Amino acid sequence: MKVGYARVSTPAQEESLKAQADTLTAEGCQKIYSDIASGAKALRPGLTSVLDFLRPGDTLAVTRLDRLGRSAADTLATIKELSEREINVLALDVGLDSSTPGGRMFLNIAGVLADWERDLLVERTRVGLAHARAQGRVGGRPKKLSEDAEQAALAALEAGMSVKQVAQLHGVSRWTIQRLRK
Repeated sequence: MKVGYARVSTPAQEESLKAQADTLTAEGCQKIYSDIASGAKALRPGLTSVLDFLRPGDTLAVTRLDRLGRSAADTLATIKELSEREINVLALDVGLDSSTPGGRMFLNIAGVLADWERDLLVERTRVGLAHARAQGRVGGRPKKLSEDAEQAALAALEAGMSVKQVAQLHGVSRWTIQRLRK
């Protein structure tokens, strides 16, 4: 069975949604699912429904490849999942048909590029963090208490003050003092 999926980002683009549905119908889709949601949002009920509906041997058609995911890596992960379930993908904008040797080659190349992009991002992040550390900056939240205040709080706890009293004394939450005790 050939099933279509259409998506637009805002209700103002509803005409585009209808145009996508018309194109998918002309392509022979017997059922069409749709979403009005930004591609950046993980929650897309139409996409979830179509992915649940599809069975081995079915074809999922989209007018544009970017309709399937929030990023290139996300799109490729969706296509890989469909491929593992023996479901073909047809992307009309790029002429991708995963049931053909050329389509599978395109997906393999795109997968390698997505992995490379992810590796570059990891490397840039690692270098950036190392550079920041070398300049004396540390990541994460700033500490609520200085080293001296932490020692004073621990001493107050050992002297018998309650966590609540120590927290009030230092102007922090009880949870901050609880973490010091651990």
